[in-house]
Amino acid sequence: MAWFEASGPIRVEGGIRARTQRGSIGSTWWSRRFIDILERVCDRGRLSRGRAYARQGQVLSIDLVPGEVRAAVQGSRSEPYQVGIRIEAYDEDRWATIEHSIAAQAVYRAKLLAGEMPVEIEELFAALGIDLFPRDLDMDCSCPDWGFPCKHLSAVLYLLAESFDDDPFLVLAWRGRTREQLLGSLADETGADPLRVADVPFADRLADFFAPGATAHRPERRPTTAAPDLLLRVFPPPAGLDRTLTPAYRRLPNA
Repeated sequence: MAWFEASGPIRVEGGIRARTQRGSIGSTWWSRRFIDILERVCDRGRLSRGRAYARQGQVLSIDLVPGEVRAAVQGSRSEPYQVGIRIEAYDEDRWATIEHSIAAQAVYRAKLLAGEMPVEIEELFAALGIDLFPRDLDMDCSCPDWGFPCKHLSAVLYLLAESFDDDPFLVLAWRGRTREQLLGSLADETGADPLRVADVPFADRLADFFAPGATAHRPERRPTTAAPDLLLRVFPPPAGLDRTLTPAYRRLPNA
């Protein structure tokens, strides 16, 4: 028989609280992909209690390093429980192969630069015989509940998924590559600044400069849109200004 806490958890101030207080946690495809894996292999009852812990702010800290996440979760006992979640972090040779494949696809570079995880990147990893998202998680918690996973682990897993919403590069950092390392390597692979846009001479564009967008006969001229706050993602404003500038930029398309 599994062990359960006889009383509710000790409430804490300043814990990490899930933004989503109802329904599913995770709003992007990459965070939902992670959640789908959890909900397929983990006990649903404990996952439900873990969501409640995440929403109550019972998780005190989460630290992510290549191959491991360490966290502290406040339960009903005075000492917080210590949680560990481990996956394989890829070595330099494997990341060199991954980066070479990503560099060959300009759209992947553009989406990563915009702070988005291209859907196709999971297939790219699979084609190389490796996983982007973990199939199995090596997890432990210092609590006496031997169920898998306990609610403390579940709370951390849900908050981890929500952190992936904010920064998809954390998915890659867990596998061993930070945003700075990846974009730097992509620049080296292409031999160019990842922000650079090719300059086409105006004389070479006279024939189609005033042409309309994509048609059934010219599908290659698809209209493109960029996130209105892309500039702020690439060049983050000073602390304090982001709360003012980000909403303003997002209103621009409707102005």
